[in-house]
Amino acid sequence: MKKAADLRKGDVVKIDGEPHVVESLSVQTPAARGSVTLYKVRLRSLRSGRKTDRAFRGDDPLTEADVERRPVQVLFGDRESMTFMDLQDFSQFTLSREDFEEAWPYLFEGLEGLSAVVSEGRVLGLDLPLLVTMTIEETAPMVKGGSVTARTKPAKLATGLVVQVPEHLETGDAIRVDTRTGFYSSKA
Repeated sequence: MKKAADLRKGDVVKIDGEPHVVESLSVQTPAARGSVTLYKVRLRSLRSGRKTDRAFRGDDPLTEADVERRPVQVLFGDRESMTFMDLQDFSQFTLSREDFEEAWPYLFEGLEGLSAVVSEGRVLGLDLPLLVTMTIEETAPMVKGGSVTARTKPAKLATGLVVQVPEHLETGDAIRVDTRTGFYSSKA
């Protein structure tokens, strides 16, 4: 058992019998005497990906979920599913698109830094790297005089994801995309 006061970002706990990862945590201290400190936690379900906000007292017990993070690699995929290889024991598993809808636009062959969250031999979710380097497949032509801080234009990436990029970027340029927000981060 873990107390709410001991929670840290990235911890995995069971809420309503389902494993959730702690995404953010804030502490609200009382102004009046006799009040209790509240820990406001944003949790993401590893099974469904849904986010929930909960408030706990510092001494509220939470059950730790038995999960393991294993490095994986994307082998191949189609429109409906993707096959991954566990880099520790070289076993393979396939996940359907519905299993990881949020991560789908960032997955491609050769992606590094990807890990699977496994519990009781079952893959519950994927942990993406914070930044993913992708190539621009299609965008409007470069505007003469366009600078790094100028306006943006839409760019379609190899996986079908569309992000706003600075006007000076062209088709074929490699960019970094933040997987938490889905926004352009920098040129690779």
